[in-house]
Amino acid sequence: MTHDNEVFESDDAAAIYDHFNRWSASDDFYLDLACKTGGHVLDLGCGTGMLACRVAAAGCRVTGVDPAEAMLRVARRRSGAADVDWVRAAGQTMDLPQRFDLIYMTGHAFQALLTDGDAVSLLANVARHLADGGRFAVDTRNPAARAWLRWTPAMTRTIVDTPEHSRIEQSFDASVDDDLGIVDIAQHERYLDSGTHRVGRSRIRFVVRDHLERLLTRAGLAALAWYGDWHRRPFTPASAEIFVVARRADR
Repeated sequence: MTHDNEVFESDDAAAIYDHFNRWSASDDFYLDLACKTGGHVLDLGCGTGMLACRVAAAGCRVTGVDPAEAMLRVARRRSGAADVDWVRAAGQTMDLPQRFDLIYMTGHAFQALLTDGDAVSLLANVARHLADGGRFAVDTRNPAARAWLRWTPAMTRTIVDTPEHSRIEQSFDASVDDDLGIVDIAQHERYLDSGTHRVGRSRIRFVVRDHLERLLTRAGLAALAWYGDWHRRPFTPASAEIFVVARRADR
């Protein structure tokens, strides 16, 4: 387990992940894109598989890839999991025999790539796995919105009641390295009825839109559309999100 991604590799965190990460407008965006694209879909960084199973239920052939076995164990137990091919692999090194009509990377998972080298390696591998005419979609937070300023215990505290663990309180705090654009996050989970307190740590990187476009170009991808939110509003410098849909530059 590494400091960079222990939140995603922890069995405890994976077991309660869906209680704090419900279906959202972001999932609607990717589900709609998958339904319009059809064919074979790759959910890269599929996590606990909620979206992958919904896309499969909509009639697409789906492969879910994630580097965290803890997340995949949850995914394989979901309703509809038998309709998805689950693969444990990192995006930089996956080597699948299939070529995909759509590859998407949701939930700001792209921000876990902390260097340009890692980002280009993953994006180039995405390009290699795209079918002729295939599309790649990814989201990342716009650093101009400075989301990390709102990641404080007071502003992020949420309590859910779970059947397995009764009441759980989750909150976050964060610190930023402005020079690198990297934010260190501490994720606190307090099991209120047992008194257990767990802390998971992760690191994510923020890049501006022009930086992301340069990374896509280096990896052999070309942007087709830029959006500033999940409702496909055009990207502006003030947008909270950066969404891009891209294709292989040589196709």
